[in-house]
Amino acid sequence: MDDLLAGARAGCYAVCYCESWNLESFQAVVEGAEEMHSPIIAGFNGGFLGHRFGPKPERLAYYAGLRRPLQESSVPVAFLLNETDDLAQIREGIELGFNAIMVESDYLDPDDYRQLVKRVVGLAHAKGASVEAQAGRLPQGSGEGHQPGRITDPKLARAFVEQTGIDALGISIGNVHILTEGKAAVDLDCLAKIHDAVDVPLVVHGGTGFPPECAREAIALGVAKFNFGTNLKQAWLAALRQGMDRYKEPMNPHPFVGMGGPDDIFMTAREAVKRKVKELIRTYTCLGRHSEMQPTKPI
Repeated sequence: MDDLLAGARAGCYAVCYCESWNLESFQAVVEGAEEMHSPIIAGFNGGFLGHRFGPKPERLAYYAGLRRPLQESSVPVAFLLNETDDLAQIREGIELGFNAIMVESDYLDPDDYRQLVKRVVGLAHAKGASVEAQAGRLPQGSGEGHQPGRITDPKLARAFVEQTGIDALGISIGNVHILTEGKAAVDLDCLAKIHDAVDVPLVVHGGTGFPPECAREAIALGVAKFNFGTNLKQAWLAALRQGMDRYKEPMNPHPFVGMGGPDDIFMTAREAVKRKVKELIRTYTCLGRHSEMQPTKPI
């Protein structure tokens, strides 16, 4: 991820992290980037896989096994384990082949979070992996039960970067997690102050609600990575809903699941996600910039 973000900063564009949740969505992300000849960051949400609020965690090895297609990709690609504060999961993820880690801050106090990030940096850098962490906290657009947002303080951000040695910094400038409709009111003046204070690539989480008309200025102010997940799942669910409407029992189920034809609901959902990925690449990534870069291989 270091290589991708360095190239983005030098070329005045941003790399999209398009989050996956299963095989079909992962295929959509990688194929979409390949068809657009664009660098991409692919990966999974460690917090979701850990099932903080569910019965038991997923086996991370199933998801890490998808690193193999990235090694064969025609475009530069990094493999991110996103938004996790589980040190055991992080350690396992690095050993299994994730070459980028984003450490979640929402459930830890600042001192505990700083110490965790420092430990992760030590583990990851020893294996050649990149680490992203966050200063400030994003508000949640998904309803009640979440802590309020906290705008990133430039001075605290600079100290955090210096103390931890992270490779990229997630920021809170009015961007919102899981904003399912409308656009966030982002503070570009605040972004400019953060840009002046720190010298690592900046990351915008909550990309679904980020106003695309602000993308060019945000990139000029140091944002090298935008994260997307909510809008991809919205595209997936809309396609699934439409496909399910065509199936009525006792019809043969195989054309609708697993055969890959025009009625296969997972195929049509995959194509819907791919279209969204390509749309995001058009908006945030300068096409063709990857040609001078070597593909980033999962470790």
